[in-house]
Amino acid sequence: MVFMPKGQFNFVPKKMAKIKVQATEISIIQFNENDFISLTDISSGFKEGSGLISKWITNKNTLEYLSIWERIHNVNFNYPEFGVIEKDSGVNRFTMSVGQWISRTAAKGLTVKSGRYGGTYAHKDIAFHFAMWLSPEFQIYLIQEFQRLKHQEYKDLGWSVKRELAKVNYHIHTQAIKNFIVPKLVSNDQVNAIYANEADLLNVALFGITAREWRDRNPSLQGNIRDNASMNELICLSNLENINSLLIQEKLDQKERLVKLNQLAIQQMTILQNLKSRDLLK
Repeated sequence: MVFMPKGQFNFVPKKMAKIKVQATEISIIQFNENDFISLTDISSGFKEGSGLISKWITNKNTLEYLSIWERIHNVNFNYPEFGVIEKDSGVNRFTMSVGQWISRTAAKGLTVKSGRYGGTYAHKDIAFHFAMWLSPEFQIYLIQEFQRLKHQEYKDLGWSVKRELAKVNYHIHTQAIKNFIVPKLVSNDQVNAIYANEADLLNVALFGITAREWRDRNPSLQGNIRDNASMNELICLSNLENINSLLIQEKLDQKERLVKLNQLAIQQMTILQNLKSRDLLK
């Protein structure tokens, strides 16, 4: 699989994360669905600092590794120019910088940036190689922290998906209210009041309290009652919103719907908790 498409390479990061390895804070930037790790940050915990990057890339073994990585991932890699570099690397006076490596070979695995995300960055494969060159122990801790970060991002993604699912179903739910409950020619305030009551109907059915009651009881927490819900509660809430839409279409009043939704919430949460205890829901 080719890592980068043909054409000009633009380093436009989508997000940045930080990890701490042996008291050194290291930036990780993600773009094109690939993680690039700051070599500048990695080297900052060692005596010679960023000067180690030039020493590393001047090393003949490093150049051989980089050429293999580029051959696998970069269709635009300039192999003829690398041949010249490889020949010159056998001379004692040979030096190489990251900027020279990129400009001469059209390499994609390394980049040098200024400004907000300034420094030398490398694809995670290459960053791990650099860390190994610096210190095998440091590399092990770096990989460990990087994997911990990826695991947390995976968990956060699952949480986000469930939260977005609840939001989508809420739009379906509010549309049903608009079609079947809202009287004609009502004011915006009246419409908002009806929506708020329906939202609290679900809150009471599932959480046992209204949004305002939750806020009064939890003044120190960020977000609202749903932002602080568990994954099981969000799954249940998503289901209740769909069911409530159907009950609204059947023109059941709020009192009847509250009783039914509360019964369903108890049943579904019991099932979800049992699934979790059997490690089927993570």
